[in-house]
Amino acid sequence: MKTGSSGDEMNSEINVTPMVDVMLVLLIIFMVTAPLMTSGVDIDLPQVTAQKVEDAEGKLVLSITKDRKLRLGDTPVKWTDLEATLAANEKLKKDRAIHVEADASLPYAVVVTAMAVAKNAGIPKVLLLTDPATNLKLEDLETPVVVAP
Repeated sequence: MKTGSSGDEMNSEINVTPMVDVMLVLLIIFMVTAPLMTSGVDIDLPQVTAQKVEDAEGKLVLSITKDRKLRLGDTPVKWTDLEATLAANEKLKKDRAIHVEADASLPYAVVVTAMAVAKNAGIPKVLLLTDPATNLKLEDLETPVVVAP
């Protein structure tokens, strides 16, 4: 009969310390990089006094940048492909509504064209997004604007 332990026996216990070390390092890496992963589209929205619209499921937004580039959610879309993309989108088929946000410096015709394409794609509700603020004064709207020829 043997007593004591010999050096030939295997230790069947799992050493958890290295695994915990690796998990902590991964946690730190993700905590540092997560804020860097947020991306968005730079759009200068018109500022108006309005209440914020909250949507728990998330709304599908068509964004038009000041250089007239389109994004449907996070996906870039060409103007020529917009109608087909909207018509094929499953969320739009279910919701039957799209939110449009456009840069304030864009001509009105560009925004209306995007809205008309959405209507042609079979979307009955086209909603415009604005930047809720109180900077716009109604008195300022009474002043005529001189348009260069």
